[in-house]
Amino acid sequence: MNLENIVVIDGNEFSFTPGETILQIAQQNGIEIPTLCYLKRATPNTRCGMCVSEVEGSDELLRACATPVTTGMVVKTSTPSVIAERRKSLQQLLSMGYHNCLVQETNIDSWTDFQLKAMGPKEHEDLCPAYGTCELQDMAIQYQVKGTNSTPLDTKYPIENANPFIVRDFSRCILCGKCVKACNEVQVNDVIDFGQEATELKIVTEGDQTLKESDCVFCGECVQACPVGALVEKEDKHKIKDWETRQVPTTCTYCGVGCQIRLHVRDNQVVRVSGVEEAEPNYGSLCVKGRYGFNFINSDERLKTPLIKENGKFKEATWDEALSLVAEKLGTIKEQHGSDSIGFLTSARMSNEDNYIAQKFSRAVIKTNNVDHCARL
Repeated sequence: MNLENIVVIDGNEFSFTPGETILQIAQQNGIEIPTLCYLKRATPNTRCGMCVSEVEGSDELLRACATPVTTGMVVKTSTPSVIAERRKSLQQLLSMGYHNCLVQETNIDSWTDFQLKAMGPKEHEDLCPAYGTCELQDMAIQYQVKGTNSTPLDTKYPIENANPFIVRDFSRCILCGKCVKACNEVQVNDVIDFGQEATELKIVTEGDQTLKESDCVFCGECVQACPVGALVEKEDKHKIKDWETRQVPTTCTYCGVGCQIRLHVRDNQVVRVSGVEEAEPNYGSLCVKGRYGFNFINSDERLKTPLIKENGKFKEATWDEALSLVAEKLGTIKEQHGSDSIGFLTSARMSNEDNYIAQKFSRAVIKTNNVDHCARL
């Protein structure tokens, strides 16, 4: 340890590498500093104002996400002035859009308490799509800040749902810029940015087109980054709430990269997919197929019973009948025409393990290298 590289945060000493910020050191050591605009793997945004902290010797509060630590720096993350400034920032953010979930109740101590008291028995259609997973909502509960807008704002930006994957609700946008960072610096698609219309800022594509008309590839990186209900997945809007699902970690099967994903499952059906942000190789990033191409799992058109064709028509068969017939046919073809007269096509909609077994069967049993994958077709 380099004894010169020591910073003191909330009375505790921590070592650091030159260039690291207060926020990074705090996160590495389990100290909570809230933020709504900070995105890992991107440069600091400094837009939300939630990560302010006191630094000894500074006359003003500093943004922890953009302030590099220095030797001997003394930081305090939860003083009365810091809490007051964070509450002020939350009030400003809540006043920017239609955030009706925090209007009715105060004196709520936890998410569970809020869920029971604040809204009462309401249908999902009455709730914000991000209800229960909204970071702004969580922080407003934590800092006891009450919202002001109980009815939709008179906005000239209508909800955009012209594409099949993403809904953009500008009335809920807090202009934190996380989606811009996610698009431009993480995925490097450069599709959206801040645009000025009259005196109002707005997140826009080139020419302020819809996402469907733009160069968007619908990877959903912006949706995963959005801390509020401004960007939500179209399939999921108002239908499934996060607390109704269980999350199953697994590996995406669409290609060989091995992206780590979470299946959000309700009633034994996959209803949503999200990237695992803390796991390599993708660190939360997904392509359009990995994030949205899961409806085949629950499709009514999936075969549930093996089929054998007789006299030009398919009939249901047992697994023993089907496998015996396939083995017999493959054996006959191999004997009469040789191993390389047979080829195998595997599928991205199978598990990696199933694809591995298929290629091993092709090479070890049939003795052919004629094996390919549908990702190349």
